[in-house]
Amino acid sequence: MSAGALGLPFAVDLARLADPEFLIGSVGVIAGVYALFALGLQLNVGYTGIINFGQAGFMAVGVYAMGILVTTAGLSFWLALPAAIAIAMAFGVLVGLSALRLRADYLAIATIAAAEIVGIVARNARALTGGNQGLACNPDGVCFDDAWLSIEDTALGWLEGLGWEDPIALLPLFVAVWVTAALVALALTRLQRTPWGRVLRAIREDEDAARALGKNTFAYKLQSLAISAGIAALAGFFLALNINTISPADFEPLFTFIGYGVLVLGGLASYWGVLAGAGLMWFVIEGTRQIDLPFSPEQQASLRYVVAGLILIALMAWRPQGLFGKREEMLLGD
Repeated sequence: MSAGALGLPFAVDLARLADPEFLIGSVGVIAGVYALFALGLQLNVGYTGIINFGQAGFMAVGVYAMGILVTTAGLSFWLALPAAIAIAMAFGVLVGLSALRLRADYLAIATIAAAEIVGIVARNARALTGGNQGLACNPDGVCFDDAWLSIEDTALGWLEGLGWEDPIALLPLFVAVWVTAALVALALTRLQRTPWGRVLRAIREDEDAARALGKNTFAYKLQSLAISAGIAALAGFFLALNINTISPADFEPLFTFIGYGVLVLGGLASYWGVLAGAGLMWFVIEGTRQIDLPFSPEQQASLRYVVAGLILIALMAWRPQGLFGKREEMLLGD
């Protein structure tokens, strides 16, 4: 039943919102990508106090490195994956060596500038990246996602063998991205309880005090930025596997800004809140596609983000610490 049938001035495809194919294919996979992406931001912003606006750039470096290593260097996917994560982390260190010496607002500008540089290079280094056409396969027909497609076909065949007729095509990717996000959230939660994690919190609250206790705060912030870059690269791999290509248009600053929306929605200093925030955020953004309004397609596309923005505004008024954040975390620095 639609909302139009109930006499409302617009129509909503309620059945579509509960369709497993919609929840897994349209919402679940991208929400999982954003969950991974925002986990790195949570480490930077929620626990270290680093305003990192260059996360999409780190994401792009990692996924392009993986694609180039597979299609150009001939490396196997399983070797290219950790190598690309290491390259993204090294790039995070390189950016951090200069950016982390700046004040918070200038740090934000420096990181977003680094992300823009990555995008410009990706568009113009056509021999390596494919430019605006994107990177998928080399002239010999070797594609960066061949290994994953083989795994996906095996998993779907296994499900069909168990009696599941016509399983959802993106189900293996959905499971992989959410299991990875949960494992990363668990690892970060455990890491936060170590002496290393407690130093990060001390830096967030009062860097001068942490430095007075003999802690090399610059080194700790550099490590936080590098780990965040590695997590962003991992999110980029799943995004590329979902769309079957690596294109600079997919790593625009908007990706980072939506990641911050997920962060605010889930709650600062809450890794598990990030996972819930990502699911809710993308359900709202994709769910508004199912509302039939008397607007042009362009206006309806914009409306998706207007609705998400209004939810964030209402949340900040009602629960500024986010859905799963703790109010005392916001008061620690007062």
